[in-house]
Amino acid sequence: MQKTIFGAMNTYSHDTVVPFSHSTESKKKQVELMFDKIAFRYDFLNRFLSAGIDVRWRKKAIRELVSLQPKSILDVATGTGDFAITSCRILKPGKVTGIDISEGMLDLGRKKIIKYGLQNQIQLLNGDAEAIFFEESSFDAVTVAFGVRNFENLEKGLSEIYRVLKPGGKLVVLECSKPSLPLIRNIYNFYMKFITPKVGKLISKNNDAYQYLNNSVQQFPEKQTFIHILNQLGYRHSLYKTLTLGICTIYCGEK
Repeated sequence: MQKTIFGAMNTYSHDTVVPFSHSTESKKKQVELMFDKIAFRYDFLNRFLSAGIDVRWRKKAIRELVSLQPKSILDVATGTGDFAITSCRILKPGKVTGIDISEGMLDLGRKKIIKYGLQNQIQLLNGDAEAIFFEESSFDAVTVAFGVRNFENLEKGLSEIYRVLKPGGKLVVLECSKPSLPLIRNIYNFYMKFITPKVGKLISKNNDAYQYLNNSVQQFPEKQTFIHILNQLGYRHSLYKTLTLGICTIYCGEK
């Protein structure tokens, strides 16, 4: 049985990881403020810190939906709209709707959409992944790129996504993960712990955001644990695929 947003939800250690440890604000509010602050450098830092591989990751994740040929897609935690834009180009759906709690990120995303002439295909709205304002069974597919770590309650967000999916609809999640090979894992941990925050601070003037990135990745219930969560919430045919030596993972589940 699927859990609803009204039922008891499990919590995970990453749910309590916050960007600003000194703040008394909720995780959700802190995440919103953090992305508002770094929005102006977010896209550049994504390309720089991943050496451009994040573009390839997004394309691979979106191709998980090719056989479904979705006509309506919801992109949760859409940020500046990269996933929504790439979905539009690869899948040619009738409509992609992106939601995010950061107005700063959305403003930049809307400018990109106009620049690419996609304003008739993509709409970006301020919205909360844990209280999605669409009716049940509204979308053929839902995507989330590097956003589920930021949910204040992971199960609540995934349950809301399940609710708005049509029967037979598919969820595709793209998320950072930890490599399993010891040597690669050690290099990755050093990069994420020491290099990423320093580069983030230098370019975005915000050390907290990129320290939070590492902390939330370290605590995230990844791979088979995440699949178990999807299954417990009612998703079927759940699977994951690791990318680039395990530093990124695609998760899929169907309603």
